[in-house]
Amino acid sequence: MLNKSGVLPLAITGVFIALCVVLPLAFHAIPNAGSIFSPMHIPVLLCGLICGWPYGLACGVLGPVLASLITGMPPQAFLLPMVVELAVYGLVTGLMIRLVRTGSAYKDLYISLVSAMLLGRVVAGLARGLIFAPGQLTIAAWASGYFVTSLPGIAIHLALIPALVFALMKARLIPARYPGRA
Repeated sequence: MLNKSGVLPLAITGVFIALCVVLPLAFHAIPNAGSIFSPMHIPVLLCGLICGWPYGLACGVLGPVLASLITGMPPQAFLLPMVVELAVYGLVTGLMIRLVRTGSAYKDLYISLVSAMLLGRVVAGLARGLIFAPGQLTIAAWASGYFVTSLPGIAIHLALIPALVFALMKARLIPARYPGRA
């Protein structure tokens, strides 16, 4: 959505990477809140939507790596599958928001978000089951870990992220998706 090249998208991406480190700290005070609410997903998804796929991809890789190095969360056992998942989120949201043009900013956002969230979970599950822990991940464990446990987070992401994007558009901090439309 952010069509400017150069320093601005890079600076915004830096802010989103910093949020990947700071935002989960508030949630990890509650047991299992990180896996339930997935707070690190929010800045990565926003970065892909606002800055584009290269920046979203970078945020998805650097955010969890820096968070792990600085705070110890995510722990090393979960880091690589999380990097894969978040990298796909940033990449796919950035690509989809660029390619999808339904004429409705809401539809564009939701198509981009849902596509990224589904594909990220599938790719992360495949990577975890085939590469990082071969033979140790069942379909039931994958569905439980990537969908059932994180259902509150999924709902929050689907409600919060479009609201944030529209607030940024209304404040003219990012360009309107379809200028001249309400």
